[in-house]
Amino acid sequence: MISLYRLASVATVATVAHVAVGQSPAAPRTILAIGAHAGDMELTTGMLLLKQHQLGDRVVFLHLTLGEGGNPKLAPDAYGAQKRREAMAAATLLGAEVIFGPYRDGELPNTDETRRYVADVIRQVKPTLVFTHWRESLHRDHATTSAVVKDAVLLASLEGVRTAHPAHRGVRSVWYAENWEDGEGFRPYIFVDVTGTIPKWREAVSSYEFVRGGISSFAYLDYYSSLATVRGALARKGQAVAFDVDPEGKRIVMSGLP
Repeated sequence: MISLYRLASVATVATVAHVAVGQSPAAPRTILAIGAHAGDMELTTGMLLLKQHQLGDRVVFLHLTLGEGGNPKLAPDAYGAQKRREAMAAATLLGAEVIFGPYRDGELPNTDETRRYVADVIRQVKPTLVFTHWRESLHRDHATTSAVVKDAVLLASLEGVRTAHPAHRGVRSVWYAENWEDGEGFRPYIFVDVTGTIPKWREAVSSYEFVRGGISSFAYLDYYSSLATVRGALARKGQAVAFDVDPEGKRIVMSGLP
């Protein structure tokens, strides 16, 4: 088991090295963004996923829950149906596919069964790169998602773990998205240029009522648009999004000087 974790770390190092020297893996890639609630990954990674779709990559969202408990004016079942429609509309505008998990908002279980479910989705989608939540969060579902995804990537690679789909060992790395609720301990490590994507991204995420301001007072559009400008300034780009990786992946390995 330890050696497999080391192999996963090597894969992370290799991917970060590619990014650092400006190289790209062979396209088309498949990118799987796994969020605790519908809307989480669109807000945090949607600019980059839109760009990658435009470059020819396949993009897939897995929403483990609908986030159906987030509207005090609607019953969870009614708001869940609304968020399902909103998620499908946002995915269409971002050029993505969408998968809905079977779990309830606020009740995402940190169990082996959840890990096997996510591992089977990974095997089904066959991603090259996985995006998800950072491990520390104000929201328990976010932290659970992060822990589950990290383990599920390993489980998906093991031939001895039986699910509905065969093993998939092609995940090069897990990148953790920057989310205002997941800030504790998050350190921006990878910056990716997303210049020019904000107008289309704003249209896509505005499919969600909570983003438009109809439910929450938090200024989602302003926050993430401004954050992209701040990260872009640090990266010497127009706009950028930032990710963290596991500590064991924070090494850059090169065959020589660039």
